[in-house]
Amino acid sequence: MSEEIRELNLSYLMLAQRLLAEDRASAMFQLGLGVDAADVIADLSPAQVLRMAGSGMVLCQVRFSDELLLNLLSGHERDAGISSIHAAIVASSRPVENLA
Repeated sequence: MSEEIRELNLSYLMLAQRLLAEDRASAMFQLGLGVDAADVIADLSPAQVLRMAGSGMVLCQVRFSDELLLNLLSGHERDAGISSIHAAIVASSRPVENLA
């Protein structure tokens, strides 16, 4: 199990760094990161990424705690395009710490 957690963490950190480098604001929204966390992740060296990935704790959080977001993203409404836009509006209106 620890190998799977390490792989998940490594993939997440590498993706987060790439997204942050390409479009910081969009990445922060998509990943649910605050400014401080985004700064830390963006500035990690490859050695630090590997060390964090092997920490044994899952570093990313899946935002499945909000029933409204889940229903919108799963497309229970008739128009999936409108559902995803609505979900983005709902998510963006909440503070980052409440998204986790």
